[in-house]
Amino acid sequence: MRLIDDRNEQMGVLPTERARQIAAERELDLVEVAPQAVPPVCRLMDYGRFRFDARKKEAESRRRQSGNRLKQMNFRPKIGDHDYQTKLKRVREFLVEGDKVKVTIWFRGREMVHQDIGRRILERMATDLADVAHVERSPLLEGKNMSQIMGPLARPGEARRPDEQGPDALPLPAPVPAPVQAPAQTPAQA
Repeated sequence: MRLIDDRNEQMGVLPTERARQIAAERELDLVEVAPQAVPPVCRLMDYGRFRFDARKKEAESRRRQSGNRLKQMNFRPKIGDHDYQTKLKRVREFLVEGDKVKVTIWFRGREMVHQDIGRRILERMATDLADVAHVERSPLLEGKNMSQIMGPLARPGEARRPDEQGPDALPLPAPVPAPVQAPAQTPAQA
């Protein structure tokens, strides 16, 4: 069999008993890595440590994939401005962290007649979060609930709120100049 030592150096083609003897001398395991090769390839390694590192890498990759979660924020059509701003701030945090957000408007009783109010709230949410999110699913009525799904524009940690300072912060929007009006003339001036 062809033997590779624990430092990734080839030791050449050796009989099986000699490879086992070398593994025992170095207190390592003899692991067959390519049984179909001619001659078969074996490696000297600490197999327990190898399994531990493999499990650790797998757990790390699973943790990285969890960034694509779906959070939900619920609203009522009669939401006050301060409550709206508080929930908007929380939705922004979810999006900056890389999570998708399902924004839902709950209708009760006669509120179903005024679905346009719920649609306006969802559209306002989309425009207020345009710097960090895009609408993945436009407002859709599902029974007594209207919802839309928003996804982050950038990966976690890349998006910043406009009020954060720093060389790579998003620029603040330019103020809109007020329209200039000519002063009204009084009858005495004419």
